[in-house]
Amino acid sequence: MRVVIAEDNALLREGLVLLLTSVGHEVAAVAATGPEVLPALLEHRPDVAVLDVRMPPGFRDEGLRAALAARERLPELPVLVLSQYVEETYAAELLGAGASGVGYLLKDRVGRVDEFLDALERVAAGGTALDPEVVTELLTRRADPLDSLTPREREALHLMAEGRDNATIGALMSISDRAVSKHIGNVFLKLGLPPSDSGHRRVLAVLAYLNKG
Repeated sequence: MRVVIAEDNALLREGLVLLLTSVGHEVAAVAATGPEVLPALLEHRPDVAVLDVRMPPGFRDEGLRAALAARERLPELPVLVLSQYVEETYAAELLGAGASGVGYLLKDRVGRVDEFLDALERVAAGGTALDPEVVTELLTRRADPLDSLTPREREALHLMAEGRDNATIGALMSISDRAVSKHIGNVFLKLGLPPSDSGHRRVLAVLAYLNKG
């Protein structure tokens, strides 16, 4: 898998390079400032981009803006965004641009190597990977429409929003596949979202709901 990394922190940037190359991935390019990101993505067209939200020169949203611009030119480009904190506006903007092949992780998640690599591969394959803390923040900010869900249905929704498939949801909740399907069906009925047998479509529907202002 070919990866472009955009991260201004030299220690984290080099750590990502070493980690990815050690497991067999190719780092096609690295960028240390916002203006370097879009040209690198357009030139190398990686299998996935790993981007920091805030980068020089302004340390505002340069990485995110580059990601959005790249996805306008390369709609299928998978993007995994890293952030120091839960920044709801940035998460919603990225997801609102199209939820296929996107991820949003807090930077301390990178230290959990297996989780980070799993999220990277999921995003590269066209799926989604949201940090549990990001999902919690989004759900909390939009709690009122979710009041009709039972605790178990909320748990299923939370796991779906992270990008988990039915088997994983069942294992994490210690319930059968049939029970998972029932919870998922109830979630979509109560939220007015059409049920689907496709895990990817379910995640897109959940993210579309979370992005409603």
